[in-house]
Amino acid sequence: MKNKEYWLKAIKIAWPSVLESFFLALAVIIDTIMVSRLGPSAVAAVGLTNQPKFIGLTAFFSINVAISAIVARRKGQGKRKEAHETLLTGFILSVILCIIITSIFLFKSDKILELAGSNPDTHVKSKEYLDIIMGFSIFSVISMCINAAQRGCGNTKIAFYTNLISSLVNVVFNYLLIEGNLGAPRLEIKGAAIATILGTVVASIISFSSLFSKKSYLSAHFIIEKKIKAKARSLITITKIGLNMFVENIFMRVGFLATALLAAGLGTDEFAAYNVGLNYLSLGFAFADGMQVASVALTGESLGEGNKEKALLYSSICQRIGLIISIVLSTFLFIFGKDLFKLYFKEEHIIEYGVIICRFIMIIVLLQISQIIYGGTLRAAGDIKYTLFSTILAVTFIRTIVTYILVKIMGLGIVGIWLGILSDQFSRFVFLSLRYRSKKWLDMKI
Repeated sequence: MKNKEYWLKAIKIAWPSVLESFFLALAVIIDTIMVSRLGPSAVAAVGLTNQPKFIGLTAFFSINVAISAIVARRKGQGKRKEAHETLLTGFILSVILCIIITSIFLFKSDKILELAGSNPDTHVKSKEYLDIIMGFSIFSVISMCINAAQRGCGNTKIAFYTNLISSLVNVVFNYLLIEGNLGAPRLEIKGAAIATILGTVVASIISFSSLFSKKSYLSAHFIIEKKIKAKARSLITITKIGLNMFVENIFMRVGFLATALLAAGLGTDEFAAYNVGLNYLSLGFAFADGMQVASVALTGESLGEGNKEKALLYSSICQRIGLIISIVLSTFLFIFGKDLFKLYFKEEHIIEYGVIICRFIMIIVLLQISQIIYGGTLRAAGDIKYTLFSTILAVTFIRTIVTYILVKIMGLGIVGIWLGILSDQFSRFVFLSLRYRSKKWLDMKI
């Protein structure tokens, strides 16, 4: 194998992130399987909260992408103090925004869920779930922020351990609280939400404690010893990258929400099948996100060193690993698609929806994994305006317009929904792969 040492380093950085994302996605799948014992309406109710919840967390996802990219670049430049300033500034910004966003959701959750497409079958359950998840989102925000910084400096193992243990806590308390097993109270939807929060509490504790490890590049002791403070220059840099990412995410969520509303309009059973399909699609995202983390850390650090050839090599290796993963996942979905939906539903007509959905997902993941890694590489290099443009065009416009025409005008139902999703993934793959191959990103500065 050519460049064996680069492959080994890429795998070393990638595997904790890949497994971390996989276990997070798996926990959501198990979560939904447990909730499905309460019926398709319960699955639909939890699914309704997904887009509002992710819209609420968009600001933090954006800040975290910026933190990872900046910390990776500063480490490559040998600027450890500035890397710590980035973490501290991003952390304080995240906490302030979390207080504001949580307050908005708690006061306006009824209206938010109505806009998301709730109906009499799902509204009350959705509100119970969303109020708990967003009310205690501070723990998730703390964990995500610290883990993002750790990933940026190449420490992907802490995020892996954090989220693995968090997922295990979530699953255990799901078992106890949803149906009231082993003498625990039967809380149903509320139990699923509480289990998720308990998992994030544990995650935040583990993430915070990682800053006190003597081996950690990012260290609370270093912050105290050097009297590091949040700096305006760090805030400006985070804002510059994060704001573009925030706008990108908002437009992306608008597209996702439009698709969810069209799916909800097909009926409770179709919407339940659609949400389970998203769970399985999230497996593709999980693997892609893990490889994206590796690409961001390795590409960003290489560009910080001024080594363009090395950055190009690492990004190429991450793409190849992602392609192998996507082929394996696609094959798995082809063989076991029907059985996967039987884990959730007994109703034969919903299972048949699932077979159709899995056929689409097995094609989508081949595009999804590649385009996410391309996007991560471009953002790590600072090419954020192009990724913003491509996301807005693909998700907000192409996906929404295609899905609307196929569902509302042509009446293709669940097939129209997933053809719309496929059109989005194909478009982003084309846009981002062309930009990556142009190599313009290699000359950008952060």
